[in-house]
Amino acid sequence: MHHVPRPCSVVIALGSHDLTVADTAADLYARGMAPLVVMTGATSPTSAARMPRGEAVHYRERALDRGVPDSAVLLEPEARNTGENITKSRELLAANGVEVASILLVSKPYEERRAYATLRKVWPSVDAVCASVRLSYDDYVSAIGDEDMVIAMMVGATQRIMIYPARGLTVEQPVPTQVRAAYARLRDHGFTGRLARDETE
Repeated sequence: MHHVPRPCSVVIALGSHDLTVADTAADLYARGMAPLVVMTGATSPTSAARMPRGEAVHYRERALDRGVPDSAVLLEPEARNTGENITKSRELLAANGVEVASILLVSKPYEERRAYATLRKVWPSVDAVCASVRLSYDDYVSAIGDEDMVIAMMVGATQRIMIYPARGLTVEQPVPTQVRAAYARLRDHGFTGRLARDETE
C-alpha cells in the first residue's frame, strides 16, 4: 500500500505463520507509533505446526522478547480469518475501553492490500495505515524458508482481493491487468493450496 507509518491509536498485528508481523508491530511500538498492540489470531493450516499455541500467543511472546511491555499487549486468540482478526480486535478494544480513531494494521507484505480492503469493509470509521516488514522477495523467502508456500499464499491473497468484494467481505480494490495475468499463470502452474473455496477461508 506504500503507506508511511505515523502515530495511531493502536497497532493490530494480524495473525499468520509469519513472525515478521510481530517483529514489525514491536518495532512500531518501540518507535512510539502507538501506545498499545493487539496480537490477534488462532491457528490455520499454515501456522499450526509453526505456532502450536496459537498465532496471537506466539506473536505476544515475540513482542515481549523484543522489549514490548506486557501491559502494552492485548491478546485476541480466537480469530481464524482476516475479517475475524479485525472484528474480534474491535470487540476486545471496546471491552477494554480503548477509543480507536486510527489503526496501524500490520500484516505479511503481500497481504497489505487485502487487509486494508477488509478493514475498510468491516470497520470503515477508523483511519488505516498499513505496515509490513520491508525485505526483498529473496530475503523474505529465506526468512520464511518455503518458497512454494509463499507463492501459494500470494496467489490466495490475490484471488481474495478479486472475489471477496462480491461476497461482501471486502471493498473493491484495483487489480491491474498484469497482476491478473500473473495470478492466472501461477494458479495454472499448480500454486493452488491457498485458494479460497468458500466464505470461511
